[in-house]
Amino acid sequence: MDWPEIRAWRKSERAALIERRVAVPLRTRREWSAALERRLEPVITAHAPRRVGFYWPFKAEFDPRPLIERLLAQGCEVALPAVLAPKTAMEFRRWAPGIAMEAGVYDIPVPKERTIVLPDLVLAPLVGFDGQRYRLGYGGGYFDRTLAALQPRPAAIGVGFELGRLDTVHPQPHDIAMTAIVTEAGSF
Repeated sequence: MDWPEIRAWRKSERAALIERRVAVPLRTRREWSAALERRLEPVITAHAPRRVGFYWPFKAEFDPRPLIERLLAQGCEVALPAVLAPKTAMEFRRWAPGIAMEAGVYDIPVPKERTIVLPDLVLAPLVGFDGQRYRLGYGGGYFDRTLAALQPRPAAIGVGFELGRLDTVHPQPHDIAMTAIVTEAGSF
């Protein structure tokens, strides 16, 4: 497949995967989330991060906030990504429960105050993923651009449900493989 065909395939696959995820009953997603969180915590701990970038849950994604609040209680600094402009790297802004937030891209909340944090570990949401640890996101390329721009490059943990597993995402030169992928079924 050439890039226009891959781009069209990704768009179609992304829509189908999101539709499938949103259709999963809430009770089942909660069960998956509990299992995913149990698998994710030791992966994070193994990296011993001081600053963690995470994401605000969107469209029935795994919600990392309970785990993030535990990391905060352990003295970790945490931050949410904020898009500054189309087709650019994001910045990570310090987050804590109760801080002022504003609507960002896709109306996803971001911290209003621009206190920039350079994470040493980033949790990246997965719409889809493959066995080579490449992720299919929402199509804006923001996480790949951001990971490519951050120096030193943080560990990148792709987080999502097993229903997003694909044979391949047809990785391109601009795609960045995750350090690890964690789902409710396991990690690799």
